[in-house]
Amino acid sequence: MLRVDTPTLPPASRLDLPPPDLGLVGAELATRDNATTGGFLGQTFTTETATATPQDAVAKLERLIDGGSAFIVVMADDAQTLALADAARAKAGDKVLILNALAEGDDLRGDDCRANVIHVAASRAMKSDALAQFLMWKRWGKWYLVEGSHPRDKALAAAYARAATKFGAKLVETREFTDTGGGRRTDTGYVQIQQQMPVFTQRAPGHDVLVAADEAGTFAPYLPYQTWDARPVVGSAGLTPVTWHPAAEAWGGTQLQTRFEALAHRPMREADYQVWLALRLLGEAASRAPSTDFAALRDRLLGPQFEVGAFKGQKLTIRDWDHQLRQPILLATPAIVASVSPQDQYLHQTSALDTLGIDRPESTCKLK
Repeated sequence: MLRVDTPTLPPASRLDLPPPDLGLVGAELATRDNATTGGFLGQTFTTETATATPQDAVAKLERLIDGGSAFIVVMADDAQTLALADAARAKAGDKVLILNALAEGDDLRGDDCRANVIHVAASRAMKSDALAQFLMWKRWGKWYLVEGSHPRDKALAAAYARAATKFGAKLVETREFTDTGGGRRTDTGYVQIQQQMPVFTQRAPGHDVLVAADEAGTFAPYLPYQTWDARPVVGSAGLTPVTWHPAAEAWGGTQLQTRFEALAHRPMREADYQVWLALRLLGEAASRAPSTDFAALRDRLLGPQFEVGAFKGQKLTIRDWDHQLRQPILLATPAIVASVSPQDQYLHQTSALDTLGIDRPESTCKLK
């Protein structure tokens, strides 16, 4: 497992500061779970973990490959994940498989898709569709979209605009919140926020919800209770779409949470879950494949019969057209899981999970 730590601004809330062991404990727990299952089959599992900067990430990836690692779970942003996938192909051809446990970019599942990558992290399209289904179930079809000024904010806003078109919502206005680069600890005091946010959000056309697209974490946490109109905030604050949440308890989730907390002494975050799930994919493939040969395990993972349990109420499978892991998306407030998508009324000829994200007919992925 390789985690690439890219320098970023601190989050708006100190409660969201990433712990030093983010992802690493998820890897440890998954390795223990794999060993428990594998013990009945005479299998053993070893996970080597490494952290890197963007500057030395490729070198550390190559070091893992030289050490015999053929399956590498990667925690990195979109650009770095793509670069590592290409570096793995250049280094080892088709003898290494990358499991993306963090990057959510739709391009990674579209024009920039790679045959040597499995996407365990949900895409932006999956998450925006999940939220859109719930909003339309609530009949909250008029959205006021506020997007940040960073490129990844724009990409998330585009995903919400696409979801609005897909499910019949209307964007009454799209407004940009420009990050001016002010001091995060000195320029966001309570008095200033209380004065600025109502003014910034005023004069919007009539709307049911404010949808925040703020992957950079610049402004969205300051929106609830500070908007000009009394409307719910969803998206990057308020009600958020996530693959996992510390309050998830259904379908045996409490068991996973408590085992993780016993190791980490903190709640399980989304990135922890995605690393755990990536390694559980490998453990499940190893228990089903006739051998531990790389090609046999890869073919098992990508085969039509592969599925894995993940404390989400149903088996998860991998899409053959873009290697995205199908999975339900939790819709959560800071304290609870409020709903889970796909919503019941959204049907699909193959899998209801394919109502989330880019379906086969619209995919631009050409695996190579």
